[in-house]
Amino acid sequence: MSILWIVLALVAAQRLAELAYARRNTRRLLAAGGEESGAGHYPLLVGLHALWLVALAVFVPADQAPNWGLLGVFAVLQGLRLWVLASLGRFWTTRVITLPGAPLVRRGPYRWFRHPNYLVVAGEILVLPLAFGAWEIAVVFSLANAVLLLLRVRVEERALSPRRPAGWPPAAPIPAAPPRQRSRRRARP
Repeated sequence: MSILWIVLALVAAQRLAELAYARRNTRRLLAAGGEESGAGHYPLLVGLHALWLVALAVFVPADQAPNWGLLGVFAVLQGLRLWVLASLGRFWTTRVITLPGAPLVRRGPYRWFRHPNYLVVAGEILVLPLAFGAWEIAVVFSLANAVLLLLRVRVEERALSPRRPAGWPPAAPIPAAPPRQRSRRRARP
């Protein structure tokens, strides 16, 4: 079996295990009075991640030698991903579920970032294809992921804002479309 297929099998197994863990946490949070936000975009996120793996399997030759340095970066990203999951514990889901009255997690990477999981995912989507020379897949899926994450982060910010203490943690502003500016023409004399 090629390195590519081994890596893809491990990533797919990890994602399936995470989905099972997320499903269990989602059921428990909803049973405890949790509320879901942004359910409409969830299938798009799942589809993006599935298509990303399929694109790697279909378009990267099985015998493609990996860039071991980039594969090492991907392995570090997996460690960061586990840190995120461990930090959120029973609150980690793949959906946007808020439990009114529950304190926000303030440990692990959440001490410094509001959405560390999305930083890790963006890195994964970029780095893994590059590790196998598939820059086209890296670019296309990174751009698609960025578009979906703009929506997702807005949904999460709205859902969490009633529970978030002012100024914690400091976050980069969420980019919004710049306002249209009217051209200023000078009146002719």
